[in-house]
Amino acid sequence: MATSTVTTPDIRVESVPFSQTLRESTKRLHDKAHHSAYMDALLGGSLTLEGYAQLAAQYHLIYEALEAASDRMVADAVGAPFVIDELRRMPALAVDLEFLFGPRWRSKIDPVPATLEYAERIRRVTDDWAGGYVAHHYTRYLGDLAGGQVVRSLLQRTYDVTGPGAMFYDFSGIDNPHAFRKHYRALLDNADWNATERARIVDETLVAFELNIAVLGDLAERIEDFRA
Repeated sequence: MATSTVTTPDIRVESVPFSQTLRESTKRLHDKAHHSAYMDALLGGSLTLEGYAQLAAQYHLIYEALEAASDRMVADAVGAPFVIDELRRMPALAVDLEFLFGPRWRSKIDPVPATLEYAERIRRVTDDWAGGYVAHHYTRYLGDLAGGQVVRSLLQRTYDVTGPGAMFYDFSGIDNPHAFRKHYRALLDNADWNATERARIVDETLVAFELNIAVLGDLAERIEDFRA
């Protein structure tokens, strides 16, 4: 699956806070992901719980790659400040997937092609590039902290799932999400990146959004199997 890169030429990465650059550069793709056919069906309550479980299964492979990168970045001067244990999702995902699929959940994960590409992209760009790690870290975790809470509410409202099954969206280890997001933006703004490196990170963040959209597109191809 070919992945295109879309840049935003009217955003000057050197003249505004980098966190603002990322937010404005990714807004169009963020909205596109939110209004994908799969997310429209999920948030509209027209899928079974198994339909949601397919998304959680994809996340397992994606976060496995991302959090392996976090383990490597502990020793990296640029990447280390973004290694934040309270954000890690793998333990929560394991609890959720056991609830959703049963004790043999690992054997039941069926990744769509875009998920395999996404995980491989994360492994490749984070092997020796802290900026690539930050691009994927930002795309996933800040989305979980914000828009992901809409899915958490859906799980409670539509499926009566509030504990196991919805733990992926539980960030109770972060006392003040608003203050945390402010701190995270400061990490982005204060990192020692020149304009060229910032532009490169923006491009990789756009790739991350496109890969997420591709995962949702692949899930949409299975959507009729999971209609409520």
